[in-house]
Order: sequence, then structure tokens, then C-alpha cells
Amino acid sequence: MSLSLPQHYHEILKGLGEDPEREGLLDTPKRAAKAMQYLCHGYSQSLPEIVNGALFASDNDEMVIVADIELYSLCEHHLLPFIGKAHVAYIPTGKVLGLSKIARIVDMFARRLQIQENLTREIADALQSVTQAAGVAVVIEAKHMCMMMRGVEKQNSTMHTSVMLGAFRDSSTTRQEFLQLIGRSK
Repeated sequence: MSLSLPQHYHEILKGLGEDPEREGLLDTPKRAAKAMQYLCHGYSQSLPEIVNGALFASDNDEMVIVADIELYSLCEHHLLPFIGKAHVAYIPTGKVLGLSKIARIVDMFARRLQIQENLTREIADALQSVTQAAGVAVVIEAKHMCMMMRGVEKQNSTMHTSVMLGAFRDSSTTRQEFLQLIGRSK
């Protein structure tokens, strides 16, 4: 018989040397399980359900950027948070995606256990598959608690990752325009 998620947290508390029966911890396994399920709710979402048909005909073929999308994720190595923001751009080819859908795509993938490098790629690939854009660019900058709270304990470190597809990969001018518009190039 397998344990429920709250029972696992109960055992973790015991393993840490705590008394899960003390007043302050009585409901902690239940709360921790509920929090973890919320933090990882991206597993219960799918790209088609997120997009929900919000692709609209448009003659626009100029860069569309949504910058500073806050994100919260958990590192798959230590189950500790990394917190930051994503900057996402695409060049439409006849259709534009509803604005909120871009942030929802970021959230869906961020709410899964993973590493930032893969998160950046997943967002770019998803946006490309949905929009069939001429190009997609994603830059993520985040602070990792696994590096700040443990190990090397570097409080001011920020990790930057990027994925450039299509026109953003092929054209240094397009890539440079994107980086300048999000303030990442001088």
C-alpha cells in the first residue's frame, strides 16, 4: 500500500528529526502536500487547453514581445524555487496569439519540476508550434534558491537562458532588436 502525499510529508518531518504530532506541525503535511500540488499544477494542463482557440487572423508581421512575465518554478534537482521573469517574442505569419495566452504558456511549463534551460526551450517550442511564427525568442532570468540558500550560497547570482528559433536565430539584426527592446543589449 502506497502512502498519500500528506503521509509522505509526515514521514519527511520525522526523518528530519521533527515531531509531526506537535501543535505547530499537526496540519503541516496536509498543507505542504496541497502547496506542492499547486506549485506543480502545470502537469494537469495542456497546450491546447491553455491556448483554447485564441489565435486570431492578423496582417501583422512585425515582432510581438511580452516582457517581464514573472515566473515561479521548482528546480528538479533540489525541489527548491527559482524565481524570475521571462521575455517572449514572436514574428507572426498570419495569426496572433491572445496576449494572456503567452503568460499562461510560461506558467504552465514553469509549474513543473525542471531546470531553467529546459523551461526556456519548452516555452519557445510551444509558442512556435501554436503560432507557426517566422521566429520565436525566449529569454529567462531567474534567481535559484538552490544556489542562494545552500551549496555556494551566492545571493546576487542570476541565471540567464535564451532560446532563439527561426528569424531570431538566423538574423543577428532581428535578434539584436529583440534584445535591445527587452533591455538586454547595449
